[in-house]
This record gives sequence, C-alpha cells and structure tokens, in this order.
Amino acid sequence: MKSGAHASEWQAYLLLTITAFLWGGNMTAGKLAVGHVSPMVLNSLRWTMAAIVLGLFSLPQIRRDWPVVRRNWPAILAFGAVGYTAYNAFLYSGLQLTSAINVSMIQASLPFCILAINFALFRTRSTVLQMTGFLVTLAGVATVVSQGEMRKLLHLDLNLGDLLALAAALSYSGYTVALRWKPPLDWRVMVISFCCGAVIASIPLVAAEIALGSAIWPHDAIGFGVVLYAGLFPSLVSQAFFIRGVDVIGPNRAGIFINLIPVFGTIIAVLVLDEQLSGFHAIALVLVVGGIALAQWGKPKPA
Repeated sequence: MKSGAHASEWQAYLLLTITAFLWGGNMTAGKLAVGHVSPMVLNSLRWTMAAIVLGLFSLPQIRRDWPVVRRNWPAILAFGAVGYTAYNAFLYSGLQLTSAINVSMIQASLPFCILAINFALFRTRSTVLQMTGFLVTLAGVATVVSQGEMRKLLHLDLNLGDLLALAAALSYSGYTVALRWKPPLDWRVMVISFCCGAVIASIPLVAAEIALGSAIWPHDAIGFGVVLYAGLFPSLVSQAFFIRGVDVIGPNRAGIFINLIPVFGTIIAVLVLDEQLSGFHAIALVLVVGGIALAQWGKPKPA
C-alpha cells in the first residue's frame, strides 16, 4: 500500500512538472499573440477548442455523468469563469503591457496565495520552513514587479501589465482552493464542463472587445498557431494533469510546482522571443527556485 501511494505521488510530481512547463509556454504564446489575435478572442477560442476536442473522445462519460453536470451547473460555470476565463483574461491582457519573463515570474506568487486562502478559510497548517520558502518566493516576485527597485513598491510605481499578472495569479489561486468542492465527475467530463463554463463566461468579454473595436481574430500562421497551442496544451492537457495532481497530493503541495512556471517560462521566452534576462530577473529566479526548494523540503510530515 505504501509503495503504491509513493508511486502515485511521483506520478503527480511528473504531471505537475509537465503542467508547469506547458503553462510556462502559455506566457510566450500569449506574448506572440499580440497583434495577431486579441486577448479575449484567444481566451474564448482556446476553451472552445479544448471542449470540442475532448468532447469528441468522451461521449460515453458525458452521457453517464450528465445528471451530475445538470445538478451542479452553477458551480461548474463558476469554476470555468474564475479558473479558466478570468485567469487568462488577466494574463493575456497583462502580456500586452509587460514581458513574458515578468508574467512568468509573477505567477510564482500562486502558491503563496493558495496558502493564504487555505489558512484564512480552513486554518491549514504550514511549517516554518514552508512559510519561509513561500516568503522567499514572494520576495522574488516583488523583485520582478519592482524591476529590482523596491522603492517602486512603496510608491506604487508599478507596471499595469505586472498588476494584471498578479490578478491572474489570485484568480487561479481561488480556483485551486475551491477544487475541493468540485462535482464528482469523470476527469474528462470535469474538464469539458469547466471549458464550457469558460466559453460562456468569455462571451461578454469578446463582445466588449468587439464593441471597443479592439477584437482581432486569428488571420495568419502565428495567430492560428497560438490558438492551436493554447487550445490543446495549456487548456486541455495541463488542466487535466493539474486536477489529477491536486487529487493526489493536495492543493498546497500541488501549488508549489507552479513555482516552476517562471523557470520554464523564462527559458522559453529567452529562446523563442529573444527577451533579455536582466540582473533583477536573475536575482528573482534564484529566490523563486530557492523558495520552491525550501517549501517542498519543509512540507508538513504526515501523521
């Protein structure tokens, strides 16, 4: 029994690492989208694609779980609206105004937000080392947001794109904590349901872009490529892997792996976008990686 549980944990670690890599790539995809597909259009199309693709392979599970979906549709809509639509609306909007490296590193605040929400709602305990790790990570995020000049934090002289990235992190943190109340559905049906909720929630945002004259539909190889990548990998594969990881090791420990987003996101942004790694980025990266190591090493021991 213990050996099986240990194997499940390692499986969760692998799935969550792949999730972080694909989400790191999502930052670069969102930056590539600028001028080729607008944020809300991209947001809506990616969830539509994910729901259709997974739905084609999951019809028996959908038919079996449909009564549960029908009973829980308000919760399903909320999960999709907050965890999928709101998160990516903030994220893609932020990428219009700041670098993919900045957005990637700011996502490292996710585990701290998850910890704070869990403690506020459920008094979930954490060790001193775990708290230290989260605070070290938060220092790395503060370094990115302030561009290495902490006086900017005191004077609130911050980039709007960075603040939108922080709002994205807060949205996904709330979603992660709320997964403990997810409906009892097959994982495929759950992802499809959340994607459908996300599509519904994205419609007013797309309508607003159209009304403001800022909507851009994909019209070239880059636009279609970004939609294809976002719709299949960060939307479909990552969400399924993340839900499985949370099931196995819990939201606090699963959230720690999100700290790998800035590592992968930075590497991908430098290689693909040719973004420059500044001195404050290097300091922040050391703090983020050090934070994840401390938090994982200091996790509460099972009773």
